[in-house]
Amino acid sequence: MSTAMDFIKPHDHTWHRLDGEDGPQPHPAPRHHALLTLEQWHAVRDTWPALPTGVLLSNTADVATLAADLPRLALLVLQFPKWTDGRAYSQARLLRQRHGFAGELRASGDVVV
Repeated sequence: MSTAMDFIKPHDHTWHRLDGEDGPQPHPAPRHHALLTLEQWHAVRDTWPALPTGVLLSNTADVATLAADLPRLALLVLQFPKWTDGRAYSQARLLRQRHGFAGELRASGDVVV
C-alpha cells in the first residue's frame, strides 16, 4: 500500500477551513469539503452528518486517536512545519498500513515538491 501524498495548491483545491475572526470556529456548522482542525473534529464528530470532511493534523498528533473516525474522513492533511521534520511521513505510513486509511492524504507546510 502506498503512502503517497499530494501537495495542497491553494488556488485549485475545494477544501475550506472553517475559521472565524479569532481562528478556528470551536463548533462549526456542517459544510461539504470542510477542513477541520483536530480539535474542531473532536467537537463535532458525534453530530456531524455524512459529508466529505477533512482533518488537519499537526505532526505531533497521535494518529491512533482518529482510528475509529477514519472511515468517515475523506481527507487528512499532514503538516510539515519545516522541511527537515519528517514525522508527517511516519504518520502517513501508520495511517495507511496500520489503520487502513483509504482516503486522500495531503501534505501542507514546508515541503519540497
